[in-house]
Amino acid sequence: MSLSSSLYQGITGLQAHSEKISVIGNNLANVSTVGFKGARMHFEDVMSQDTYTSAGVAQVGRGVRVAAIYSDFAQGSFESTSESTDMAIGGSGFFTVKPQNTDNTYYTRAGNFRFDKDGYLTDPHGYVLQGWAMVKASTAAATGATTSTANVNTFSITGSPTDIRINNFQSPPEATSNISVITNLDPNNASKSNSSTNPYFAMFNNWDGTATTPLASTAYGYSSTLKVYDAVGAAHNLTVYYDQVTLSNAGGNTVWEYMVTSTPSEDGRILSGANGSLTSVNATSAAGVLMIGTMTFRAGALVSESAYTLKSNGGTLGMKNLTSWQLADFSTGGYPLITPNFIQASNASIATATDATPIAVNFGIRNTDLTSNGSGILGWSQAKGTLANTAAAVGPMISNVGWVPGFKSPVIDAMTTQSYDTGGSSTLFQSQDGYTAGFLQSISVSREGILTGRYSNGQVLDLYSLTLTSFTNQWGLRREGGNLFSETRESGPALTGEANSPGKGTIASSTLEQSNVDMGSEFVQMITAQRGFQANTKVITTADSMLGEIIAMKR
Repeated sequence: MSLSSSLYQGITGLQAHSEKISVIGNNLANVSTVGFKGARMHFEDVMSQDTYTSAGVAQVGRGVRVAAIYSDFAQGSFESTSESTDMAIGGSGFFTVKPQNTDNTYYTRAGNFRFDKDGYLTDPHGYVLQGWAMVKASTAAATGATTSTANVNTFSITGSPTDIRINNFQSPPEATSNISVITNLDPNNASKSNSSTNPYFAMFNNWDGTATTPLASTAYGYSSTLKVYDAVGAAHNLTVYYDQVTLSNAGGNTVWEYMVTSTPSEDGRILSGANGSLTSVNATSAAGVLMIGTMTFRAGALVSESAYTLKSNGGTLGMKNLTSWQLADFSTGGYPLITPNFIQASNASIATATDATPIAVNFGIRNTDLTSNGSGILGWSQAKGTLANTAAAVGPMISNVGWVPGFKSPVIDAMTTQSYDTGGSSTLFQSQDGYTAGFLQSISVSREGILTGRYSNGQVLDLYSLTLTSFTNQWGLRREGGNLFSETRESGPALTGEANSPGKGTIASSTLEQSNVDMGSEFVQMITAQRGFQANTKVITTADSMLGEIIAMKR
């Protein structure tokens, strides 16, 4: 009886060790497989049988069997590649992939992804990598009574994970919403435009938008030009003209008149005229002038600014009539706004219009108090006299600049317009935030798993955030072949999140995780399994020999 049991004990040993050799062979076969996770087999003894001895009841083992085969999820080594869509996970987590047009979900550590002919980012089986689409956030800019929207490049995820697909290889244009023009205005540069009735707007009086040259070079002291973009991506030149105002007994202050202009033929503003009619600014002498105002300097430092823009009554009173030029509205950042309306959109020619796309003008000074002065005018104050809410109301007071309006609570930026004797006027800094349309040039992936597109217009746009998945019991996952795992009841539900979030690893782009199989360790396991198999064959042959002896007892 016991000899027969010995035969079966040996057989269990042969079966178990042959299965272990299969596991080791599979590990070694995948030693070069991208993202492969090796397996480890664990044995357990079979239920022992009670037997009686002189000392009482004892137990005799009846063999061995496979207890468990656990995957080894240790980190594999990294290999650098030349493809940005090759990705490796540093730490815990799995990439999430789905076959197209199905609800089946699989998980993998193999990050060798490529874009297919339809723009899907897929693994070698054509399964699509999952991620959250990124959307650009918007910030609102205050424009007096209403608000307008100025977009900035901040992105956030939206919705649920979806197929990563690049089906729009073009970056749409963005209209300019902010410009900065920082200059040094030479205080030795004498006034070129003068007026006894409106000295603060003498240069504006010399502007003629119907002329080939709207402003003669002898009528201003300095100019600075930068390029801006409209809503369809077309480029336009904005020029800021400066001219020093001739003052008398101004208490050490100097004042420069400035004028923000566009090409007159590109001025698309349309304002209300008499009897409710509409009047185009284009083809009038005011065409191209977007803002007029003054900058006040004390000891060369900018201390105050005024700004006037053409409001809706310009069509009634006349575009060059200074009464039509009223105090400008402000952005939420505290900068005065212009409204070029290059594309001649309806209801978009003044900053408070519903469809306006105003541009904030930054000369290095901003307003931190945008509240009303009590008469409905936001953000403006005046040291002397009644607030000059129109350019005409400023008048000829050149002996005290306190008659000129200024920001209610001005703050000087770190980089600001100045008026120092440096040997001539110069532009210190220019910037604007608009751009034309661009074509996709390259794709990159950050440590946080943000898939980013770089476009020919210089824009870098976040497109998707990769979906990484972890499990409470990753050893409960089922191997599906093809470097894929699937969820089971033992693994628990998938826990999704962004890369570099708690419990999720980081992403290494242009990198592949290699197999974590250690050949040295596998060969040692193979030797052990081979000797175990060999030893169990000896148990069987020995038991067979003993049975032969028993049979030979009867002749």
